[in-house]
Amino acid sequence: MTDPKICVIFNPAAGKHRGRRRLEQIRKSWGTHADFRPTLHAGHAIELAELAAREGFSVIAAAGGDGTAHEVLNGLMRIRNPDVAFTIIPIGSANDYAFSLGLHDSQTPALRHVDVGCVRTLTGKLAYFGCCLGMGFNGWVTWEARRVRLLQGVFLYGLAALRALRNHYDYPPMTLHIDDEPAWTMPTLLFSTLVGKREGGFVFAPRAEVDDGWLDFVHAGNLSRWEIMQFLPRLALFGPPETYPKIRQGRCRRVTLRSETPLIAHTDGEFFCLPEEGVRELQIEIVPSALRVASLDSLNARMAPCERNTNAG
Repeated sequence: MTDPKICVIFNPAAGKHRGRRRLEQIRKSWGTHADFRPTLHAGHAIELAELAAREGFSVIAAAGGDGTAHEVLNGLMRIRNPDVAFTIIPIGSANDYAFSLGLHDSQTPALRHVDVGCVRTLTGKLAYFGCCLGMGFNGWVTWEARRVRLLQGVFLYGLAALRALRNHYDYPPMTLHIDDEPAWTMPTLLFSTLVGKREGGFVFAPRAEVDDGWLDFVHAGNLSRWEIMQFLPRLALFGPPETYPKIRQGRCRRVTLRSETPLIAHTDGEFFCLPEEGVRELQIEIVPSALRVASLDSLNARMAPCERNTNAG
């Protein structure tokens, strides 16, 4: 038996425990050519990915939702081994990053390099994100989503958005400095920067490309509750309105965000900072071509004949 070339880091509770059947299908398909390692606690996938990269696996797969993918990505970004490829087996609640990477798209190259976002605080706390960073209202949507059982995808985050609208509606003034433009201070309901297209199942950056070297951003000012309710159905399919006086959209390579009040922000659905931590400034930037990604379809095609050869004889 040959040594496995793929390390699959999986979350046993992914998709609110609904991902087990899909994971078992992958086990049968990839057989002895993959080593499956479960996560045991929050942050464990970071450690497992870092270890697997040091052990020489050629592909490290995150089997789970955006949280598992986020942790595996952060582990790989610590090592930065150009010979290691990353992929996702999407069995989570939203799977925004897998969707944005187009891992099942027949037009997606078998291997390619994609961009990664990076966020820092003034105290040196750092995290990478593959798909999105959401601050303000979107951070509170993530907070509320953690308290919803059973639902998944856009239904989960739609309900969480309604709860956030009831419990955390606010638009404090914030100052944003985007690339080399003059800084501007505006009431801020939310601010999102995206490498991918979706956040919490909603389309926030329909034109985003994961390998173009840019962050797409969305800033929403003092939207009323009624305006937010009107926009939610649109976000499920099309993205924010292209021209609206309280919404600004664009592309950038770096952002500095300052707030008079403590911030709540998530990266790929995982909390980066909570209000009790007192973080009032974030520095966000793009890291171009930072991650080597393998298409899931190409791996399935490669593993299937190997498994047949293993079982023959």
